[in-house]
Amino acid sequence: MKTELLAAGLVTIAFPALAERPVLTVLTYDSFTSEWGPGPAIEQAFEAECACDLRLVPAGDGAALLARVQLEGAASDADVVLGLDTNLTAAAAATGLFAPHGLTPATDLPVPFADPFFLPYDWGWFAFVHDRAKLPAPPDSFDALAASDLKIVIQDPRSSTPGLGLLMWVKAAHGDRAQEIWQAMADNIVTVTPGWSEAYGLFLEGEADMVLSYTTSPAYHLIAEGDDTKAAALFDEGHYMQIEVAGKLAATDQPDLADRFLAFMLTEGFQAAIPQTNWMYPAVTPAGGLPEGFDRFRPAKSLLLPADEAQSTRDAALAEWLAALAK
Repeated sequence: MKTELLAAGLVTIAFPALAERPVLTVLTYDSFTSEWGPGPAIEQAFEAECACDLRLVPAGDGAALLARVQLEGAASDADVVLGLDTNLTAAAAATGLFAPHGLTPATDLPVPFADPFFLPYDWGWFAFVHDRAKLPAPPDSFDALAASDLKIVIQDPRSSTPGLGLLMWVKAAHGDRAQEIWQAMADNIVTVTPGWSEAYGLFLEGEADMVLSYTTSPAYHLIAEGDDTKAAALFDEGHYMQIEVAGKLAATDQPDLADRFLAFMLTEGFQAAIPQTNWMYPAVTPAGGLPEGFDRFRPAKSLLLPADEAQSTRDAALAEWLAALAK
């Protein structure tokens, strides 16, 4: 009888302990949380050392994250937002919804990075990916692409960070000629998808000759599938960089745990998962180095607008894009 009472008491004690396990909610993009994305490995690694429940909540593509946070405001259930990039950080900081991280990160980014609200976790170059068995001589510039009869799939800049990155790429490379470039490329665009996953899927299904993605996307096919036919077309004017970041929401009820996650983000437990799940360059190179294929399509020239300039450029660039596609 005493044994039964003792067992009942232990069960009673155990349940409140489990109920008190702190929860950290990280809002991120869909592909990050997928079974083939980095989310599952990162969740397991962080929970092993935090004694907490890490909940990764998908919210569409990258640019949709900021829209959701702005809509929810201080009432958001999220503690951390992961998946913005430097084209959105100035606008995100201006909302007043993010808190300073207070860290001085040491990274392997190819450009200097310092932001009081956001920390980088990976980066890459945007590129048009193609199948070289079908397209052995891809265009080597936006002008050459526009002059061709090739069909491309791109992402919507209002909901997708790659889509917004393409706007910045054209603007950074061609400045006042950006609208001319878009007008010339309009008939090459088969469709505009809400996010990266949909666009890449259409390309793989043969619906387009090229898709807006990253120079590292062919490495996925090489490593995961043994497929050497995918390539990134290298453009003479250079390639725009994407630096993906995470930030802590000021209204979080788990500020210490959020800080701990941001610090963990730059450790081996997080960074080692990035190359072969998110298929981007990690912000801090893992101890084992980069996988095969990551150096095959490195642009000779990198383009990147400062965060403030990207913010001030966005509306005009979006208007040019919309006007070109409406004709």
